[in-house]
Amino acid sequence: MQSTGILRKIDELGRIVIPIELRRSMSIETNDPLEILVGNEEIILRKFVQTCLFCGESENIFIFKNQCVCHNCQENLSI
Repeated sequence: MQSTGILRKIDELGRIVIPIELRRSMSIETNDPLEILVGNEEIILRKFVQTCLFCGESENIFIFKNQCVCHNCQENLSI
């Protein structure tokens, strides 16, 4: 991991602002979901990308019974 040198304070509601430069460089838009990971006294925010439940593919995804499935796995399940 690389330090950006940017510091932000948490407000009274527990929020922080992610600087526009970082959001642009990571292609994070308003209302994009972020995944929150914790461990070893650190919090990591990561842009959430839906992946296939079975293979982890992130392209050609659709929702089936509230789960993400790719078209390749759908074809394999149909066999």
